[in-house]
Amino acid sequence: MVIIFGERIDMDDRYYWAALQIAVNLCYRSLYHLYRYFPSGRAVLEADIEDIKRVPHITPRVFERILQNRHKANPEQTADKLKKSGTQVTLLGDPNYPCALAQIADPPVILYTRGRLPKPTVPLLAVIGSRRATPYGKAIARRLAMDLVKLGWGVISGMARGIDTAAHEGALDGGGYTMAVFGCGINICYPRENKKLQERIEAEGCVLSEFPPDSGPHPRNFPIRNRIISGCSLGTLVIEAGERSGALITAYKALEQGRDVFAIPGSLTSKYSKGTNRLIKQGAKLVECVEDIIEEYPYLTWEIPPTPKKGSDPTLTLEESCVLRNLGLEPMHIDQLVEKTGLSVSAVGSILTLLEFKGLAKQLPGNYYINPEIELEPER
Repeated sequence: MVIIFGERIDMDDRYYWAALQIAVNLCYRSLYHLYRYFPSGRAVLEADIEDIKRVPHITPRVFERILQNRHKANPEQTADKLKKSGTQVTLLGDPNYPCALAQIADPPVILYTRGRLPKPTVPLLAVIGSRRATPYGKAIARRLAMDLVKLGWGVISGMARGIDTAAHEGALDGGGYTMAVFGCGINICYPRENKKLQERIEAEGCVLSEFPPDSGPHPRNFPIRNRIISGCSLGTLVIEAGERSGALITAYKALEQGRDVFAIPGSLTSKYSKGTNRLIKQGAKLVECVEDIIEEYPYLTWEIPPTPKKGSDPTLTLEESCVLRNLGLEPMHIDQLVEKTGLSVSAVGSILTLLEFKGLAKQLPGNYYINPEIELEPER
């Protein structure tokens, strides 16, 4: 069935579909098969048994569950509850439904959201990675997300600990758009420590789920959720992922969907880099800066921020200034910087990463660093 945007949707029909999904506890595949067969959610609730039997790919078990539970669906009650909670419902075929997501093989029929869905003119990049990210990985995620939004891109992730959280924060701190895709109902904050982050995303971007409100964060939900993260995006960037990281599931989903995959290279000895290094070996594009990503999309004409010029004075935190003051043309080991600044190894490592992105530090072999901005005095 070809979905013509703006022509399929009846404002009330979205609540029929939502009520049906909640009452019958339908998985995304069964709901999609019903959606393709019936003209409306109301038609499913009123259909004869024989009509439902003719729906392709509906198993006998699901068929029985529909017959036993569809009478419990109450669209009016569902609409009232969702509206009172500030939850918007977007149906596949709605003009607001993300166009890129509608093109995947198994798009979600219903999206429950708070905030604002992205404009069609805003390109999205998924930025994902390990929940147990290193300070280096989180610094990279934050900086790249910030650089992307300054070029007019939006950042999508899953609001998990680690890389996801850093990516959302970077996008928000850069004054840009970010969207978090949940593996549970959007009225459940998971993980709990991200409550303030969720509130920021709802206010400045969007939180989204195909799972109805009150759905718990069951482990089986997250691989299902991942296809939405990659499906909404032009490409997926993986920053730190172990050999069995869930981020790899999203990356492979992106490939199945015909989307680009990018990866940040990491240490050969780090367990957090085995997944990303393998992706690069398998053909993912190696990324060292934001230009490595946006050059893949020449039809998007965004202005690239200029590289800081020598003698420029970009805004630095006190800790960044402290590290920078100790960098010169003579290579300095990270341990020496730790000793001179009094900061922790992880803090110095994160700061050096940020300084590299600002063009104020350069890493040399053996964990040595210099400041490439300093010019040699001319010989007299």
